[in-house]
Amino acid sequence: MAAVIRKRPAPDGLLCPAAVAGGRKKRPRYQFGSIYNYEKLEVLGEGTYGVVVKARDQRTGETVAIKWIRPEYGGGGGGAPDLRAVFREAGCLSACRGHPSIVQIKEVAADEVTGHVFIVMEFVGPSLESRLTRPFSEGETRAIMRQLLRGAEKLHGAGTVHRDIKPDNILVGPGGALKICDLGMAAPARPAGEPYPEETVGALWYRAPELLMGFRTYGPAIDMWALGCVMAELLTGEPLFGGAEPAETVEEMYAKVLELCLCGVDVRILPELSEAGREVLRGLLSVEAEERLTAAEALSHRWFDEEDAPLSSALSSQPD
Repeated sequence: MAAVIRKRPAPDGLLCPAAVAGGRKKRPRYQFGSIYNYEKLEVLGEGTYGVVVKARDQRTGETVAIKWIRPEYGGGGGGAPDLRAVFREAGCLSACRGHPSIVQIKEVAADEVTGHVFIVMEFVGPSLESRLTRPFSEGETRAIMRQLLRGAEKLHGAGTVHRDIKPDNILVGPGGALKICDLGMAAPARPAGEPYPEETVGALWYRAPELLMGFRTYGPAIDMWALGCVMAELLTGEPLFGGAEPAETVEEMYAKVLELCLCGVDVRILPELSEAGREVLRGLLSVEAEERLTAAEALSHRWFDEEDAPLSSALSSQPD
């Protein structure tokens, strides 16, 4: 293994683009840690954009998660890494440093041979998706949503839109601690009316109505819609729009959204949910983005004045 190279802790100065006025501030140079300080243990997940592995820090023995972003996703041609995607994700994670409901970045490491860079994060545990094998009680759901909304409040307060909140991007830690992860699709919130370059973001089942209609001008409200879908899934044990397929037309998918929202998704599908819980769910699943609850508004709702149910056994008892 290569010797430890000079480095600085994961990038406090590596700002999320939202924190840089106009995105025009010159990025300073950084010295990264060495990826050879880590021993690969197993692959945790692999997708279009990269690979996440479980690893051991050979200096401390600590278990970590390491994400490698594919060069072709970052934009580097011929296998050459483009650091923009890494800088963006690492910067947004750094802006949320210390928050208990967002996965914590440790450093950005590099391979001195290939030049590839990696985001080193705390190792948390399995995804919430792997624990969704049954409906959760209202008290358990409230305990989960309280953590997720606090995480969203921090993200949005840091000027970041996650753009891909779903159960697979929420990790379950010891004692029922939940952490939002995978900020690979995250982006700085843009001024009202300024479009994002991407044509499609977010998983279909958790995609807000404005995204379904192809709008590229949106804001943090798309994350709130996704959290509403997560809340409904916790309560029912099934994805709210799980029957949707990519082959469906926008009109078909949007019609499902309107039917479920306007005809009373909370009453028809969740008849036992308290009135306060229905108010929160309706607020998160408002078809009109400007009427959707913000994270701060949701957390101040009277539903969260009630006592949560313990989560440790509820989440840990689910099969891996």
